[in-house]
Amino acid sequence: MFGYVTPCKMELKVKDYEKFKAYYCGLCLSIKNNFGNLPRFTLNYDMTFLGILLDSLNDEKIQFNPTVCIAHPVKKRLKVINNDALDYAAFCNVALSYFKLLDNFQDDNSNSSKILALGLKGYIKTKDDKKVYLLNYMENNLKNLSKIENSSDILNIDEVSHIFADLTATIICEYSTDTNLKDNLYNLGYNLGRFIYLIDGYDDLEKDMSENKFNPINRAFNKDNLPYDEFSNLIKDRIEFNLIMSAESCVRNLSDLPILKNKDLLDNILNLGLMEKIENIKTHKKK
Repeated sequence: MFGYVTPCKMELKVKDYEKFKAYYCGLCLSIKNNFGNLPRFTLNYDMTFLGILLDSLNDEKIQFNPTVCIAHPVKKRLKVINNDALDYAAFCNVALSYFKLLDNFQDDNSNSSKILALGLKGYIKTKDDKKVYLLNYMENNLKNLSKIENSSDILNIDEVSHIFADLTATIICEYSTDTNLKDNLYNLGYNLGRFIYLIDGYDDLEKDMSENKFNPINRAFNKDNLPYDEFSNLIKDRIEFNLIMSAESCVRNLSDLPILKNKDLLDNILNLGLMEKIENIKTHKKK
């Protein structure tokens, strides 16, 4: 359920694309500095967006450092360093990956997921009150989501997507201590989380149906147990409309925030990047 929040590269200025890569590499470096080398395999683009968004709420100058790394041992890459927002995103990145691996193990009895989850467990132990709160919130929400997904009840798509949307919103807004700012961050996080949950279900619909796995879209709308081709044609307009509405809400929510830097990059990600993901999935399904 990761990797849907990225820039539209074709419409991005070179300087903003280089900046996005510097944040991405900076997040990887932050994971290394705060947790060690093993958790770096959890690195993902969605948490890079989180770091960029939260760092854009202050006007401090971005610090860059060109260095080589294990992934790019020959050519130096720019990395954002000494960045509190990336450190927060690094913690969320590792914690969410841990709970996702646990969920994979419970759903598929995957030994590899179990081993990786055990490997990550020690890294997220903390006495920091905010982080403890977030860990408990992640665990409880994802347990509730798993409980609903594993039930045999007919689902309401808004009800089930609310759990993941609320989790995403909470992760984003808990970084701030400003009450008014937290409300606006929550709204953006909620609509983004709903988009991620729905597009992940839409993207995996054919695979999940062929493997007889849970899929929120199939469970909520396929009451006549139609085969994939027939059901997909029947439901695509409704799902794409929901995705577009969630993406447009994210853009509106962004305009409510006091963005002090990276505005063009954030606009690109939410205004064009999310729409590009929808179009890519539509094209793939047509093929």
